Amino acid sequence: MIYLDYNATTPTDPRVIKAMKEYFFEKFGNPSSIYEIARENRRDIEKAREKVADLIDANSDEIFFTSGGTESDNWAIKGVAFALKDKGNHIITSQIEHHAVLNTCKFLNKIGYEITYVPVDKYGVVDIDFIKKAIKKETILITIMHANNEIGTIQPIEEIAKIAKENNIYFHSDCVQTVGKIPISVKKLGVDMLSLSAHKFYGPKGVGAIYIRKGTKIETLIHGGEQEKGKRSGTYNVPGIIGLGKAAEIAKEEMEEEMKRVKYLRDKLEKGIIEKIPEIVINGHPENHLYNTLNLCVKYIEGESILLKLDFEKIYVSSGSACTSGSLEPSHVLLACGIPHEIAHGSLRFSLGKYNKEEDVDKVLEVLPKIVEELRKISPFWEKK
Repeated sequence: MIYLDYNATTPTDPRVIKAMKEYFFEKFGNPSSIYEIARENRRDIEKAREKVADLIDANSDEIFFTSGGTESDNWAIKGVAFALKDKGNHIITSQIEHHAVLNTCKFLNKIGYEITYVPVDKYGVVDIDFIKKAIKKETILITIMHANNEIGTIQPIEEIAKIAKENNIYFHSDCVQTVGKIPISVKKLGVDMLSLSAHKFYGPKGVGAIYIRKGTKIETLIHGGEQEKGKRSGTYNVPGIIGLGKAAEIAKEEMEEEMKRVKYLRDKLEKGIIEKIPEIVINGHPENHLYNTLNLCVKYIEGESILLKLDFEKIYVSSGSACTSGSLEPSHVLLACGIPHEIAHGSLRFSLGKYNKEEDVDKVLEVLPKIVEELRKISPFWEKK
């Protein structure tokens, strides 16, 4: 198997699994209880919180555990919207956000909030001037992702944060694709809230966190007990939280070397595909992108057909976001970048990670050109070219 879809999810690091294991049976206590095995679990949860905080240069009391990136995004956006409903009802986001953000904004729009969608250029970079002009006295939140999950383009978050601060507007960033992959400091970025998810950097699925800067006005979404200082109720997912903490610890230690190694593989893959396959469109910013992500369009054939052929060879890639794999529509991200429907339908996303080797890239470069050639032979669009 050659897995090249690390932006969709990552395998859980064996060291993370080992750290989690005892919390399923030996240390099974409910941290909200008062006896020793519960108190021990509470202490371990706080150690995990410190590790997550350390990864993003935050204070541990600004980290709140969630079920993942989607919940964190929902909490940031709805939480601020509900908390500041008397101040204003206007939210600014971008056209290329993850659906966890877009559909949350769509929901808020149905109940009376106004949403402005910032356009992007051909590389997927948001229009800063548009953001400045879109701000009005009713604006309460700007939410822009750090790096796009499909094309890998990294946004000018620090610049947007300054604009938000100058206008006394809260700023949230979906950093699900960057936390654990690249160095992040919430202080440097200037964000008020940040979303992250464990399974994007070799932690378990079903657990994530949100950074909420101290003093931020935000409404609670999940009511019940007093977990997470009463801000996020529900029995603690202790094994998941321990796993997230361990994944954060490993990422902090190994990130620098891993970035260099994976970048080399990704660049080799891009160069090889360009050399071996004609009529290719590379998507995303040519320089300011995630080092592990390569998004491209193969002209005159459907991306889904390529995926099925690659699947037969046990090579697993994506045509975009895993959250939209059931859709027949081309990527909303590529369309926002101005790529025509007929070309966007031929998109492929390769996202590499820590268990990829150079042989994986060599195999793709051997197999993919043959698949494209075979499919183009039966494509009426290729014949007309």
